[in-house]
Amino acid sequence: MRVYHLSAECYPIAKVGGLGDVVGALPKYQKLAGIDAAVALPYYNRNFVQEHSFDVVFRASTLMGGRRYEFEILKEKHDTLGFELYLIYVPGLLDRTEVYSYPDEREQFIIYQLCFLDWINWSQQTPDLIHCHDHHTGLVPFLLQHSALYKRLANVPTVFTIHNGQYHGAFGWERVNLLPEIDMWKGGLLEWSGGINPLASAVKCCSRYTTVSPSYLQELQVNSNGLEYLFWVERAKGQGIINGIDTEVWNPATDSMIAATYTADKPDAGKKKNKEALCKRFNLSTDKPLVSFIGRLVGEKGADMIPEALVRSIEQYAGALNFVILGTGEVDVQEALKAVSERYPENCQVFIGYNEELSHQIYAGSDFLLMPSRVEPCGLNQLYALRYGTVPMVRSTGGLKDTVIDYSQADGYGIAFANASADDMITAVGRALELYKNTAQLQLLCKRMMALDFSWNKSAAEYIQLYQYLTPNL
Repeated sequence: MRVYHLSAECYPIAKVGGLGDVVGALPKYQKLAGIDAAVALPYYNRNFVQEHSFDVVFRASTLMGGRRYEFEILKEKHDTLGFELYLIYVPGLLDRTEVYSYPDEREQFIIYQLCFLDWINWSQQTPDLIHCHDHHTGLVPFLLQHSALYKRLANVPTVFTIHNGQYHGAFGWERVNLLPEIDMWKGGLLEWSGGINPLASAVKCCSRYTTVSPSYLQELQVNSNGLEYLFWVERAKGQGIINGIDTEVWNPATDSMIAATYTADKPDAGKKKNKEALCKRFNLSTDKPLVSFIGRLVGEKGADMIPEALVRSIEQYAGALNFVILGTGEVDVQEALKAVSERYPENCQVFIGYNEELSHQIYAGSDFLLMPSRVEPCGLNQLYALRYGTVPMVRSTGGLKDTVIDYSQADGYGIAFANASADDMITAVGRALELYKNTAQLQLLCKRMMALDFSWNKSAAEYIQLYQYLTPNL
């Protein structure tokens, strides 16, 4: 079975969030399971591209908005990532360094989709299935069915995965000329709230859509930035499949980025050495429990509530625990966190930015990982924490609800709280402090967490089962 994954992100070429991690891992595990999976990504002028060799396998031009654009399809020569990687290069549009935030972002992602479709159409490829990820690829299901240009491919089934339903990629009808010739009688399949909405269109037109956790599938019907009714109407097409993690990249037994490796059988000594190294880096005491946060400093992640929760926790619990924050995002949140660090340097340290190596060290060296998210379609950080024997402290929403069981329950292993609020965070911190004092129980939970299997093997098998359902003749 030949499957193409389309995405704006793919680790390690270009990663902003969990989307990049998923697309960098899922095709590799599908290849191991016998699926001929490939990824077609926009070209980014970044380290991976500069350090690897590529062949130009296709060259042509496409029309967008009355202007013709030359494009190339570049294939990474050695399948370094464990699957075929193709980059779509368009001078002036798909040749940049960053993934998002350009003023012509709509044009970027539209031409990305057009070039992919032109390539497989003109090169006479007929993939068995196309797997689209998030709104950046959301026009593909519609164009396959309702553009005369791609009539040959109209019967190719499509799976559309929603990694974050808050972002739709919507634009006005005045830009419809950016699309190729389409059947305007079917224009309603593009529309939502008076404009063209790629995410809504994909949900309407794809063969099946998936979300990155079962709970998030239900939550989209009540919180999807205006698409709630659509998700209720189309609920029969939906399926929730929890994300996995790449257990080769995230493996405390072999991780070269951490101070000391360790296994699930004997984690204590390794965890201790990593905590010592992490605390030394941030000049914090190793005698106190260490609570960390890794992620985007935005409201969706509950980051705006963290400064207040830190101050109140430090004062309420008399400085009995420490905090490390790694992330970047809204300027006011960054400044508030830095102010807390300056006020309580012996209890709180902040690293503003993105640092992959440091994130590994934090997962390995922390005792607890805080995730107070307002919205969390799946979440990968809690899975990394579990893999490294670090207790996740999560608000029960989306994938956090599906993957973290409170330690008060039978076979539980995490700390869960109900509300995205500073009060609930402070209560969770208090519970963490009490758990830390019970060394035997904490060690038991550490081994229990590290024994859990959240690898891509199970999740990849669920996607393959869905593919097989959509391609019964193969």
